[in-house]
Amino acid sequence: MELSSSQKTSLVFVGAFLTAGIVLSTLVFPFWNLIREDIYEEVTILTNDNGICYVETKDTIPKTIDDCTLQSGDVVTIKFGEGLAWAKIVEP
Repeated sequence: MELSSSQKTSLVFVGAFLTAGIVLSTLVFPFWNLIREDIYEEVTILTNDNGICYVETKDTIPKTIDDCTLQSGDVVTIKFGEGLAWAKIVEP
């Protein structure tokens, strides 16, 4: 089976496209940047605004907690990803 000139050109183009995609995905936007370390911290609930609680953490990024039933002043342990602005309450 012999490939025509246009088929060879298409094959080279597809190969170059795949190579560029692999290089970009590993060097420019590495997938391991999507994997964040989980941080656990004991915090005090600052406010509860209709089921959304707000807390302050050591990384100085205010966190929101959805579906929160706690009141202002309650102390809980939360889990959040490094650099993210939302958290979840961890049950003891």
